[in-house]
Amino acid sequence: MISKPDKNKLRQKRHGRVRKNLSGTAECPRLNVFRSNKHIYAQLIDDVAGVTLASASTLDKEVSGESKVDQASAVGNLVAERAKGNKIIKVVFDRGGYQYHGRVKALAEAARENGLDF
Repeated sequence: MISKPDKNKLRQKRHGRVRKNLSGTAECPRLNVFRSNKHIYAQLIDDVAGVTLASASTLDKEVSGESKVDQASAVGNLVAERAKGNKIIKVVFDRGGYQYHGRVKALAEAARENGLDF
């Protein structure tokens, strides 16, 4: 019997290929996205120091919306506001091996509209 490929392992391989060329610094951190079936998470990461500078997710009380795409937009707004609070404007977008479509795209566009430059 032939088994189906594990989608998460394939995504992790894609993410590894992207990450070998992508890195965040304190001046220009990496905006990382993780998407689960229920939630979406975004982090601003300084890879040089190995610290998270700001984060937001659908688990935050400020995030609301009927659909998952609306919630992803709210997470993008929130992470952009928190980045501006830390005086961060320029970031590098890391889609985490996911297709730039749907919730990932909604988060990225909302973050751009609220002042993040990438």
